[in-house]
Order: sequence, then structure tokens, then C-alpha cells
Amino acid sequence: MKNLSEVIAGDLSWHYRQTAEKIRGLVEPLSHEQIWAKPYSYGNSIGHLLLHLTGNLNYYIGAEIGGTGYVRNRPLEFSDASNVQKETLLKNFDNAIGIVVETLGKQQEENWAAVFSGGNGRRQGPALGIFALPDALIPP
Repeated sequence: MKNLSEVIAGDLSWHYRQTAEKIRGLVEPLSHEQIWAKPYSYGNSIGHLLLHLTGNLNYYIGAEIGGTGYVRNRPLEFSDASNVQKETLLKNFDNAIGIVVETLGKQQEENWAAVFSGGNGRRQGPALGIFALPDALIPP
């Protein structure tokens, strides 16, 4: 019988993988130009939003909880003019999802309620809440 930690980690891992599939399904049909086009002069392109989501996962879960050593450059997530190819963008996103799933698998029961500050003081609460944040980002 699985313990509670294994159930939580398994369910959240499934959720992250399913969400990643949805995102891939939305991005894969797009052309390079569509990925990097801004809907408005002040808006963000899909590419920049995916860079931002990848950065969030790598930083909050990978670096802060998993100890990966990832160093985030948040402003660049919205201003990077290199417009990387779709394959690279999705590969980096997939790698971030892999780090999340790996980090989830390493959590012990006591980790879920541990207070998490996000390193910059902007997000505080139990670690379980940090893992559950992307739920608000993607519609059902």
C-alpha cells in the first residue's frame, strides 16, 4: 500500500505530465512566427510565456525545492529577442517538467507541510502549495 507522500507525488506528477501534453498540443501546430508574435505591443508572445513558465518551474521547484542550482533571469523570460526554435523551447519545457517529476518523487511526508519562501520572499506557504500552483495557469 502506498503512503500518503507517494500518492501526492504520483498524482501531482500525473497532473504535470498531463498539463505538459496540453501545452505541447497548443504550441506544436504553431509556426515560428506565431509563437513569437505579440498579440499587442504591450503583450507577451506565447514563446515568452513558455519561457516564463519554464523559468518558474526550474526556479521554484527545481532550484528552491530540488536544489538543482538553477539561476533564474526572470526579466529575460519576457524580453529575450533570440526567438529560439520551437523544438528548443519545448525541449527546455519538457526538461523542466522532468525536474518537477523527479523532485516530486524525492519528497518525504514531512516535506509537504514545510514552509517554503521561494528564496525571494514573494511566495510563502507549504511546499505542497508550490507544487500545486500551475493548476491555476492552465484551464481544464
